[in-house]
Formats: sequence, C-alpha cells, structure tokens
Amino acid sequence: MRFLFASLVLLFLPASASSAEITSLPDFEGTLPFKMYSGYITVDETTSRKLFYWYTESENDPSSDPLVLWFTGGPGCSGLSALLNENGPVVPTAESLKTNPYSWNKIANVLWLEQPAGVGFSYTPGT
Repeated sequence: MRFLFASLVLLFLPASASSAEITSLPDFEGTLPFKMYSGYITVDETTSRKLFYWYTESENDPSSDPLVLWFTGGPGCSGLSALLNENGPVVPTAESLKTNPYSWNKIANVLWLEQPAGVGFSYTPGT
C-alpha cells in the first residue's frame, strides 16, 4: 500500500512530498489499530505552495483494499472537517478520542487532502 500511496503522490502531485507516521494521538487511549501518515506535498515549486494531507491505511486489508481520495473544503473551509467530524478514523467525545465505528478506513485506504492552499494547514509562504 505504501507503494500505491507513493505512486499516487508522484502521479497527481509532481513536486515534492514530506511524510511522517502518526504513532499516537492526544487523548486516544491505547495503540492505534491502523497506520496513519500526515505531511505536506509541494504542488508549486515557484511559490512553494504546500497542501497538507492525512492518510489512513485500511483496517481490513491495506494491500488490496481500494484507495479513496477525499477532496472537501474550499475557500474558508478546511478540507479536514470530514476527517475530524464525519468519516475519519477517530471521533472526539467529551473526554477523549475514540475509534469511529463508521470510519471509511474500515474498508478502504483513505487520503484526505486539505485544499485549496490558504485554508487549514495548507499554505503558500508569505501569503
């Protein structure tokens, strides 16, 4: 699945990417039951425009399950709202984070891409 993810990044986003595995989350008790990565993809070398992404492997079979690309958001609205409130792997409660029983990564690898640059964690330096 890592090869597929890397290929996707190279195919759709021709510039550079950075990645870090997420090994824990604040207020989440226990070990995460799946792998997650986040980072930035430089989509414009001239302006150094960077888009933030969050990738979660499928809990079922990451090597054969499909890859879902989630593009939500827009001017003034973070593309991570669905990750954090709808179809993401964890949901907040009053006391902590819990696994989401309705998360799309139950049956698919999911890549949330925060766009356009200028909302949330995606940015263009100097703007």
